[in-house]
Amino acid sequence: NKGVILKRFVTGFPTEADLELVTAVVRLAVPPGSASVMVKTLYVSCDPYMRNRMSEHNEASYIEQFVPGEVLATFSVGRVVASGHPNFKSGDLVWGMSGCEEYTLITDPESLFKINHPELPLSYYTGVLGMAGLTAYAGFFDVSKPKQGDYVFISSASGAVGQLVGQLAKITGCYVVGSVGSDEKVFLFFCILIFSPALYH
Repeated sequence: NKGVILKRFVTGFPTEADLELVTAVVRLAVPPGSASVMVKTLYVSCDPYMRNRMSEHNEASYIEQFVPGEVLATFSVGRVVASGHPNFKSGDLVWGMSGCEEYTLITDPESLFKINHPELPLSYYTGVLGMAGLTAYAGFFDVSKPKQGDYVFISSASGAVGQLVGQLAKITGCYVVGSVGSDEKVFLFFCILIFSPALYH
């Protein structure tokens, strides 16, 4: 079972030397009487928030730090290969938090979401149909409650969540302005996604 571990806490920009690909033996089954689920990883999502988890936290944070020597955790898409949980069976497609490894034993399967539309590209569940999409949709429609003609400003507008919020805002009929960090991202925001002006900061 190949997996990626954090070798040490990171300061500055992460490098390949901070990570290590390791191989371990895993039994493709769940413990007897357990409600756990064994999942084969199909896709993983590498998101910016993971960088924060690579640093040692000296103060409280919204998410726990990674532990050096342990497999990194991230959002992923996978297929159930063994299950002791009544809501999941072998062959089910799921997405949720798991390890950056080929197979992960999920001891808290309540955090998994069953994929009910396998006809869609499965990789979408690491983005627009996964955590980024849910964050964008809930934040924009449930919290912001926009109306047609509203002015919407998006920071980190070319990020996983920001670019989705921008598209939702345009569909809603809003005037969208976003801030990004490079000329290339201005091109993405203004020319490809066809939003309103982008600010380069």
